[in-house]
Amino acid sequence: MREGLKIAIVGAGISGLYIAWKLAQKGHNVTVFEKRSVVGKEVCSGLFSERIFNFIPESKKLIEKQIDYCLIHFPKKTLRVVFSKKFFVMSHAKLDKLTLDLAISAGTQILFNKQITISDVPKMTSEFDRIIGCDGAVSQVRRFLKLREPRFYVGMQGFAYQKNNDNYVDAWPTPNGFLWKIPRNGETEYGIMEKPENAKKMFDQFLRNHNIKLEITKAAVIPQGLIFSTNKKFALCGDAAGMTKPWSGGGVAWSLTAADILLKNFPNFLKYQEEVKRSFLPRIIVADILTKGVYFFGFKIPWLMPKNYKIESDFLVT
Repeated sequence: MREGLKIAIVGAGISGLYIAWKLAQKGHNVTVFEKRSVVGKEVCSGLFSERIFNFIPESKKLIEKQIDYCLIHFPKKTLRVVFSKKFFVMSHAKLDKLTLDLAISAGTQILFNKQITISDVPKMTSEFDRIIGCDGAVSQVRRFLKLREPRFYVGMQGFAYQKNNDNYVDAWPTPNGFLWKIPRNGETEYGIMEKPENAKKMFDQFLRNHNIKLEITKAAVIPQGLIFSTNKKFALCGDAAGMTKPWSGGGVAWSLTAADILLKNFPNFLKYQEEVKRSFLPRIIVADILTKGVYFFGFKIPWLMPKNYKIESDFLVT
């Protein structure tokens, strides 16, 4: 038995596995509880900036394609957005499996088919020194702590077996989100992020309008709105804490950035929460204003907008 603290991590997604890997490397006794029998996020477009290599250098071998820019199609104007950091298409599921192997090699214990519910958490508090909730959008750890729920959106994606050698992605803004088209190896991905009551109807209409037939369609919940615990023994990270980009719903870069803040301050979870607030809240406010501004001008007065932009893809502002 190691001499470090006993740590329970609920959820074997990218943030839970990354934290487990790094804490195990530091000599802590880490146990990850995963409700499924395997790891690998099922619904994710797998668009990552080169920032991912700072967290998981081994992920370079997962690159499928480089993306050079994005075309944003408003009804009367198309914008061309290039990224200040290189952008790549990868399999999120393969990234999770890679991080799982790293966590296990560092000494993490992974317990599969272990569904943790609210009623299980009190027992864990007596068995573990720290508990980290990385259990997704409908986090049981978050609900045990009686914290507020995030705003929920729906992400839907499907695949058409059509070759696509493009080096860019397409996006079509919707009232509360956007539709997308992403080139992948041997196929093309289409998807939508929207409010739950609108997503399927808008996606189906888009597919009909473009005469697109999808072979596989999946859906997932996307949480938004940072949530903080004030409990010294508990921390939230990833989707459980609502850590997704306000403009795209992507969460990997944000989750791993927050995970590094947690690791830096470990085992002081209150310091972690304070630093996350200082780091993320100003970015969220600015990003929200910029996103609303682009949507307003794009839909209402598109002729005032320049055609070309360059952005920092993970945070918009640094």
